[in-house]
Amino acid sequence: MRFLLSILALVGLGAAMPAAAQIVDNPVPGRKAPPATTDKENLWLLDLSTGGRVTIWLRPDVAPQMVERIKTLTRRKFYDGVLFHRVIEGFMAQSGDPKGDGSGGSDLPDLPAEFSYLPHVRGAVSAARQGAPEDATPEQKKAAQNTANSQFFIMFVPRLSLDKDYSVFGRVIDGMQYVDSIPRGEPPANPARILHAYIAADNPPAYQAPAAPAAGLPAGEKEVTLPGTK
Repeated sequence: MRFLLSILALVGLGAAMPAAAQIVDNPVPGRKAPPATTDKENLWLLDLSTGGRVTIWLRPDVAPQMVERIKTLTRRKFYDGVLFHRVIEGFMAQSGDPKGDGSGGSDLPDLPAEFSYLPHVRGAVSAARQGAPEDATPEQKKAAQNTANSQFFIMFVPRLSLDKDYSVFGRVIDGMQYVDSIPRGEPPANPARILHAYIAADNPPAYQAPAAPAAGLPAGEKEVTLPGTK
C-alpha cells in the first residue's frame, strides 16, 4: 500500500524561519526531558546527494519507538542509497522507502502512533504512514495511524494541521539548505538520494560528495545497490 500524506485542507502557518531558530522546548512538569542537542547518540546524520550533511536532533522523549527504529535501520545501512521519492514544493520531502516509489518499508513490524505536542514546523522530521480514505471508519483511521515503519518526511514549511496526526520524532538543526535543494516531484525526474546515514555516536567519516556518474549512465544517475524490502 502506498504511504501517503494527506494534503487536503493544509494551510501554511507561520513564517518559514530557519529550523534551528524555531527550537523552543522549555521544561514542563510531567514531560520527559529531551536529550541535549549535543548528545551524539541522538543525532542522526544524513549525507545527501544535494551537497552536504544534514544533522537531525532525535527525540526519544516523545517518540521512543520511532527513534529506536531509525537507529536500528541506520546501523544496518538501510537508508544508504535511498531516494527522496515524493517532494512537494511548499510542503515536505519524503524518503525512507528502499523501493523508491512510496510502497516499501523495512522487514521490521510497523510501529504504533506516537503523537505528541511537537509541531510540524519547518525542519520537523516526522514518520510517514499509510493514509486512510476520506470515508474511512474510525477503526480504519486508527489502523492507518499505526503503520509507521521506515519512511519519514522533512517539513519545508509549517503545516500545523498535521499535528497529533503524524509522529514527529526529530528536527533538523544543521544543513537545512541541503534539504531545501532536494528536487521536487512525485516522483522527481532526477531525485536526490541519501548517500549515507549515520548516528553521530558511531564516529562517522566526514561528508564525501557523490562520485561522478559512471560512463553510459544518464547525468545525475549512478549505480547503487538498494537495501531489501519487506
